[in-house]
Amino acid sequence: MKKAMDWVLEKEQDAAKECHAKPEDVEKQIKMIEEKKATLEKKYQEDIGEFEHILNRLHAIKAQSLKCHVKD
Repeated sequence: MKKAMDWVLEKEQDAAKECHAKPEDVEKQIKMIEEKKATLEKKYQEDIGEFEHILNRLHAIKAQSLKCHVKD
């Protein structure tokens, strides 16, 4: 995927050098990528929060189970 995207960007850059790229088209692409990035960042933060919640619960469960085994 990265190689394909780099190839496309290379072609776009070549077009810009030859004055064949419209700034408004590039701006649309920038906005689209920024929106996708923001969506991914939000999902990432939500997922990290869920993992933190799970880890906190698991640590509490482990601590409780250790108390039981100390009595043995």
